[in-house]
Amino acid sequence: MSDKLKIGNDYITNRLFTGSGKYSVDSIIPDIIKASGCEVITVALRRVDFDSSDNNILNHIPDNIRLLPNTSGARNADEAIRIAEMSRASGCGNWIKIEVINDNKYLLPDNYETIKATEVLANRGFTVLPYISPDLMIARGLVDAGAAAVMPLAAPIGTNKGLMTEGLIEILIDEITLPIIVDAGIGKPSDACKAMEMGAAACLLNTAIASANNPVLMAKAFSRAVKAGREAYLAGLGKTSEYAKASSPLTDFLYN
Repeated sequence: MSDKLKIGNDYITNRLFTGSGKYSVDSIIPDIIKASGCEVITVALRRVDFDSSDNNILNHIPDNIRLLPNTSGARNADEAIRIAEMSRASGCGNWIKIEVINDNKYLLPDNYETIKATEVLANRGFTVLPYISPDLMIARGLVDAGAAAVMPLAAPIGTNKGLMTEGLIEILIDEITLPIIVDAGIGKPSDACKAMEMGAAACLLNTAIASANNPVLMAKAFSRAVKAGREAYLAGLGKTSEYAKASSPLTDFLYN
């Protein structure tokens, strides 16, 4: 059975997206991609050195992997738009992850500036994946603005705290027709599995893999967890019950 994820006009088979930051060496990235099976990888444009053949992170990303450049470092919509245009002009494609953050303590996204950037870039032909704090009204605004997906945080970025915003993400999954890609804060494979069981379209994570003692093995674990969670969602989870129910019916012979 085909179960591809459609984002914009493109289709993705593997629903685990990974990042390219925080690794001890960039040369491990091909091993992470292979172990995870990911088809989409995020990269901060400010980390791409187009003038250096030695220090360019893109040298470590295979050509068949879709780049999802992000606007990391943008503090408002105008800066995010400028970074996105630079990314496309540099040959990184039309996909862009909008990150607008001017909060230096918790690194929470500015939802309102994100909507502004999304509308402009979507009108300019970008496939826009905005990163937000989960909020139904904001998500609806992003749908109207032309977003291709919505990427709510599970917990503050880089914390590995897991699904702290579970209830709010569930609301977005139930109410928004666009793919909901859970991003930021996922710490364990079980977190990713649960997000997928809830009906998330995909998970994007970086720190949980990069900070593991064995990042390659952790990438493989997350890949399996995302697949398991997706299959469980498609299978349909059994209903919970207030009281115990025997797996096999009780019969009279036990009492004779």
